Amino acid sequence: MDNIYLVMIIALIVLAVADLVVGVSNDAVNFLNSAIGSKAISFKTIMIVASVGVAVGAIFSSGLMEVARKGIFKPENFVFHEIMIIFMAVMITDILLLDFFNSIGMPTSTTVSIVFELLGAAVAVALIRISNQGDNYDTLLQYINTTQATGIIIGILLSVVVAFSIGAFVQWITRLLLSYNFQEKASWVGASFGGIALTAITYFIFVKGIKGTDYSSMIVDKASSLTLKEFLEIHVLSIVSISLVVWSIVSYLIISLLNTNIYKLIIIVGTFALALAFAGNDLVNFIGVPIAGWQSYDAFMNPAINVNGLPATEFSMGFLGKTVATPTMFLVIAGLVMVVTLWFSSKAKAVVKTSLDLSSQEQTKERFKPNFLSRGLVRIAIGVSQGINKITPESWQIKIDKQFEVPPVAVYKNKEDIPAFDMVRAAVNLMVAGVLISIATSKGYPLSTTYVTFMVAMGTSLADRAWGAESAVYRVAGVLNVIGGWFFTAIVAFLAAGLIAFLLNIHLPSMLAVLLSLAAFLLIRNYVVHNKKAKEAKVEDSLKKAESSSVQGVIHESADNIANVVKRGNKIYTSAINGLAKQDLHMLKKNRKNITKLSNEIDELRDNIFYFIKNLDETSIGASNFYINILGYLQDITQSLEYISKASLKHVNNNHKKLKFNQIKELKQVDEALEMLFNKTKQAFDSRSFEEIGSVLASKEVIFELVYEKIQTQVARTRTEESSPKNTTLYFSLLLETKDLLKATMNLLEEYHIAHDDSVEPATITIIKDKITDTTNTKTKGSEPDTSEDSEDSE
Repeated sequence: MDNIYLVMIIALIVLAVADLVVGVSNDAVNFLNSAIGSKAISFKTIMIVASVGVAVGAIFSSGLMEVARKGIFKPENFVFHEIMIIFMAVMITDILLLDFFNSIGMPTSTTVSIVFELLGAAVAVALIRISNQGDNYDTLLQYINTTQATGIIIGILLSVVVAFSIGAFVQWITRLLLSYNFQEKASWVGASFGGIALTAITYFIFVKGIKGTDYSSMIVDKASSLTLKEFLEIHVLSIVSISLVVWSIVSYLIISLLNTNIYKLIIIVGTFALALAFAGNDLVNFIGVPIAGWQSYDAFMNPAINVNGLPATEFSMGFLGKTVATPTMFLVIAGLVMVVTLWFSSKAKAVVKTSLDLSSQEQTKERFKPNFLSRGLVRIAIGVSQGINKITPESWQIKIDKQFEVPPVAVYKNKEDIPAFDMVRAAVNLMVAGVLISIATSKGYPLSTTYVTFMVAMGTSLADRAWGAESAVYRVAGVLNVIGGWFFTAIVAFLAAGLIAFLLNIHLPSMLAVLLSLAAFLLIRNYVVHNKKAKEAKVEDSLKKAESSSVQGVIHESADNIANVVKRGNKIYTSAINGLAKQDLHMLKKNRKNITKLSNEIDELRDNIFYFIKNLDETSIGASNFYINILGYLQDITQSLEYISKASLKHVNNNHKKLKFNQIKELKQVDEALEMLFNKTKQAFDSRSFEEIGSVLASKEVIFELVYEKIQTQVARTRTEESSPKNTTLYFSLLLETKDLLKATMNLLEEYHIAHDDSVEPATITIIKDKITDTTNTKTKGSEPDTSEDSEDSE
């Protein structure tokens, strides 16, 4: 039986490495956010600085491994067998939970996950033991370190509110003093800010770095037996005052003599500090449990400790309550794994992107949809703001607004080079996060570095007016989603770890094999799915924003978009007809996702019209009219396809009678005619042979006549043999919407024909309409199927 524990130790070591990888991928947002977002230094420099910080922090983290051994439960009340079950349950849960959050690109707290996993597994094992011994369940508190567990939970929750509030306050004051033109301020202003920021960050490095090392207990005053840690806490004011003077002078010399941007130095030092803190503070979350498991196994197998050779079900784990040094080699290996992950993890980049998008000063693609909570909070904030404005003198408001006035964004060749925010906000993010974490650490308060850094970033974004009227509801919804994910982490971590501990207790060898196999399968599956999505994102059909200022330039730029829409539209229409013919619900649901994606991409292009027109010169108004018209027709095409797709899905999803053979046959004939039209259109736009558009337009009457003929056939069929009202309604709806689809396609082609071939006289065009005003409003379909209730309930 003892061999199973050796297998568990090996499994814990493997899981520790995997947990390091997924953990670093999630927590990288903590220390990369500000440096990457500000674009103050190159990405390579950021990674080097962060890597050094992670490596140093990992080596200095041995004193922080206590939470895994005695922070949540009382080890003296458990035996070796139970402890191993707890540790195994925690590691399996942790790696799967963190990998799930990485896959969806959401930051979560590794501290919260490990705390609630330990709590859930310990509670489950304690309840099993109480039940087996026939004790009262109120004795559960004897097994759980309730005081410390409650303190950790409350401390983490409070840190969210405190971090957001202080981040917002400090950023508002800083921006009020420095404005966005901080580069033009006098040298002493930058030097003062540099002195304050660097003092805060370096003190943070000392407090975080020394607390986790053996140096913290080094005697600095033999007379009073004062340790270095106590010395730093007692003389904190003197140390900070001297540091402030020294760093202010150094900052002034750097600005004046070396002509160097002090904000870049702050960001470099701050990134190093947060990386060090992350490794020092959060390393316990990844390897604390496996190391505690290894130490438990070592003690169990050691005759000097297990003197009487007690079995695993009797050997008490009281020794875990004592301070046990972590071997330096383990920390070095952990540091190396973390650094390698930092450089190569694509999931880390996805998590960082979420944080940057929510804090960006610029307009970004909003990935979160507004909800009633975000709308309500924004309305309350607007009301409070209006109330403050009423009691604030107008002259003050003008001065304040001037300080918060964002200068025009410089022109960049690549959109990726545009900073999400400026260096002042990046410096404040690092400074405030560093101060809050160092204060909490010195006072012994538990906190989550993820919560603190994320909420500081959100607070500074709010204060910096990055959440304007255009983006506030989306950004607030995003923050609420992330916070909701944190609570989800806690609940799932507690329940899942408890469940896995319960399963392991049923029959350890067999359940261990099943659960490890399941964990391996899920990890590999998530990895494959993530890579597949990443590759699809690179090669998938997606629409591109126009950047040219001339009509001819926009014609050639948007040709790819037309070819793309025509190709995807053809596939969507065909899939809708085939799905109806085969009653294939899966195909129709997939088809609906495809048309929704296409519709969203066109909406994004329309959202970009403002910026497109802004970038035009006075002589290029024709390009804007042409581009607006094209987008309007593209939206008409997608709306028709969306209606056809949803109507087909609703019919099959509601188990209505299948269309008749003749109806399917006629729809297939229409589909074939459309396919020929779309293929010719795609070929013309792919090859830029715009003169071929004329031949496509010449065939339009034939297709319209075909659709009209099918409508007349169904009218006659309805009067004589049709017995299903649902079928008749669907068939007419599909044909009428196909007619609208054809009209929109022909209008688009004629728009191109007119713009490209000046020899075409406007009088010869019979269908072209003025779409400039019409396309600014969403086309409303009176007969659009209601899919909100019964049609999609089964999903």
